[in-house]
Amino acid sequence: MANEFPQVLTIAGVDSDGSAGAQADLHSFFMRGTYGTLVLTAAVAGNSYGIHDSMVMPGAFIDHQFDDLAADLHIRAAKTGMLADSAIINTVVKNLKKYDFGPLVLDPVISTKHGNMLLETEAFETLKSELIPLAFVITPNFYEAEHLTGLKLDSDDAIKEAAHLIHDMGAQNVMIKGRHDSDDQKVVRDYILLADGKEFWLEGPYFPTTRKNGTGDSLSAVITSELAKGQDIESAIRIAKAFVDKAIENEIPVGHKFGPINHWANDLQKPQY
Repeated sequence: MANEFPQVLTIAGVDSDGSAGAQADLHSFFMRGTYGTLVLTAAVAGNSYGIHDSMVMPGAFIDHQFDDLAADLHIRAAKTGMLADSAIINTVVKNLKKYDFGPLVLDPVISTKHGNMLLETEAFETLKSELIPLAFVITPNFYEAEHLTGLKLDSDDAIKEAAHLIHDMGAQNVMIKGRHDSDDQKVVRDYILLADGKEFWLEGPYFPTTRKNGTGDSLSAVITSELAKGQDIESAIRIAKAFVDKAIENEIPVGHKFGPINHWANDLQKPQY
């Protein structure tokens, strides 16, 4: 019968070198046995050396993509990626309220893993006030959590406080990804606060490599796939953490500088439907 296969959605931009954005999401969906769809928000011209140009999709075109998916497919879970400005965020919010695409995994593309802001002030405030309350789970990196809360995350207690503040903004479940920007470190520690009040740390090895593009995209995409297949949120997060760690550990030689992670290091999982 139609639409029995688990289908998922990424609302994101595309990178011309395929290392991050929607391409990383689609690779992850495939490797976790779900059928990936896309609402395109932006296109980026770039390579392993950097980003050199970008183009934002018109709001009407974004609306039409949502309309067409809702008219034909059964999206069981969705995630967001790059939402370039306040107008796009408002358009996405409007459509997520209009259509039921299952639980929303919010990957808040606010800043880089080194702390550089990617959203201007108006878009940042719109994301906080309009999009976070729709999130079933939000996955900010260390610096994004600092921007969202205004806290300096210089201790475990500060990270825990930040997670509770983000939860109070409306996100049901919170995963604050640990810092991974120093070759002196040995581990990466993520902090998770679940809707039922359970909280815990996830620890994985730090890999000193420049091939980490698409890490955050892939983590949130795997969570999305697992939710679509019926996993509970804790299991989905744990599976995603292990998936990304393995993809970083097993490098592939693509590009000259900052390359992609290796999704193919993970065995293809048989779809459950």
